[in-house]
Amino acid sequence: MSAPDTTPAPGYGQFPTALRFSLRNQVRNRMAALLLVGFVPVWFAAMRAMAAGEDKPLHFRLFATGETLVVDAADLTLITAGLNALTMITGFAVFDAVRRTLVFDRRLVFAGYRQSRLVGAKSLSIALVSAAVATYTAVVLLAYWRPGPAGWSAILAGFTVMALTYGAFGLLLGVLVKNDLEGFFLIIMGGLLDTFLQNPLGNPLANEPVLQWLPSFGPTQFAVAGAFDHSALWAHLALGLLWAAGFTAAGLLVFRLRTRRRRGR
Repeated sequence: MSAPDTTPAPGYGQFPTALRFSLRNQVRNRMAALLLVGFVPVWFAAMRAMAAGEDKPLHFRLFATGETLVVDAADLTLITAGLNALTMITGFAVFDAVRRTLVFDRRLVFAGYRQSRLVGAKSLSIALVSAAVATYTAVVLLAYWRPGPAGWSAILAGFTVMALTYGAFGLLLGVLVKNDLEGFFLIIMGGLLDTFLQNPLGNPLANEPVLQWLPSFGPTQFAVAGAFDHSALWAHLALGLLWAAGFTAAGLLVFRLRTRRRRGR
C-alpha cells in the first residue's frame, strides 16, 4: 500500500484538502458508527425502561429562574441519556481520529501545509460531525418521547452543544494523552459522571449549585427548560459553548505545539 501523498497543495487548496482528510478520518471510524446506529436506540430504550417504574414526582431546579419543575422521570432520563450517549460517541470519534492522524498532520506541516489551515479544518470537521451526531440522536429520541416542536428544538440545541463540548474534549485528549486506554477511560468516566449527576432520579445532589461547574450543566438546563417549561435559557446554552471553546482552544494549542516545524541552528 502506497504512502499518502504529502505534496503541499496550493495555498487556496490547502484548507479544503485538510478538511476532506479530517472528515474522512472521522467518518471511517466504524466503532463510532456502530455506537451511533446501534447503541443510541438501545440506550434510550434501556434508560426509559429503568425510569418508567418511578411513580413519585421528580423535582428539577432551574438555576436561572430559581423555579423548581415537577417533571416526568422517564422523560428527564431520556434527555440525560441522550447527552451521555453524545459524550461517548463524539468523544470517541474525534479522539480516535486525532490520535491516528497526528503523525500524518505533522508530515503535512513539514511538507508545507500551514498550521492555521489544518487547525481550521479540524475545528470545522469536529463541528460538522458533532452537529450530525446530535441531530441523529435527537431524531431517535422521538421514537420514545414526543416533547413538541419547541421542546424538541431545545433538546436538539442542548444535544448539539454537548456533542461539540465532548468532540472538543476528544480533540484535547487526542493530542495530549500517551495511549488509547487513558483517553477512553477519561471519556467514559467523565461523560457518565458529568451527565447522570444532573438527573435527580439517581442523584440526590442534582439540584445543588456544585453541579454548575460541570460541562453538561448548561446544555441540560437549556434542554429541560425548553422541553418542560417552554422557556429558553440562552445564557446556559452559551455556558456550554464556553466549555466547548475552552476545550477546543486547549486542544488546538497542543496540536500546534506538536506539529510545529522545528528549526535547526
